[in-house]
Amino acid sequence: MNSLSELPPDGSTKAERLLLRELASRIDDELASAIDLVSKATDRCDAADARITLASVRDRLANHARLHHALQMPEFTTIVDLAAYLRLLCRSISRASLESEGIALSLLLHPQKVNSEQCWLLGVIVFELITGLARCLSRSGTGIIHLEMWGTATSIVCCMTDGGTSGEDWYRGETRDLVEMLAARLQGTIDICADSDGRRIMVSVPR
Repeated sequence: MNSLSELPPDGSTKAERLLLRELASRIDDELASAIDLVSKATDRCDAADARITLASVRDRLANHARLHHALQMPEFTTIVDLAAYLRLLCRSISRASLESEGIALSLLLHPQKVNSEQCWLLGVIVFELITGLARCLSRSGTGIIHLEMWGTATSIVCCMTDGGTSGEDWYRGETRDLVEMLAARLQGTIDICADSDGRRIMVSVPR
């Protein structure tokens, strides 16, 4: 997703959109090719242990392919349900990376209608923040990340919490730069706090 940092703050041009979609399509093709290659190797393998390992690799690649697809820029501007999109995205995140680390992701999402680009930008923010929290939790063992999303008369709010140790400075570098750039494009704000109960990140964007 690093190519997002190259988009102008006032929105991507048609050429840039076409380039991103073409790159995404090529990545989809490469993942599909890798999955097919591993599947064929699994079918040809006689050793039970090797078959199990190859099947696990195939399933992991398939989960990453679904996550990549969920994170792709929308082709058309339309109205979508943010809650439904976040459920799909979070299921993909869990299967691709969280479940293998023993990290659970709980959701409390209220239906909110937004345009597809706003939905996508929020989705990338949620992905980056959940991934950052998961890295911290994976170092200390299993944990739970809770995502809640609701709307007010003037804004939409996404709040992520965990029960991890508050002392680790995880919100920095590329994660911080990308999240703050995307929030700025949405004219939104990010509030982060940490205490003995863990970390809390609240993202608020205007309707």
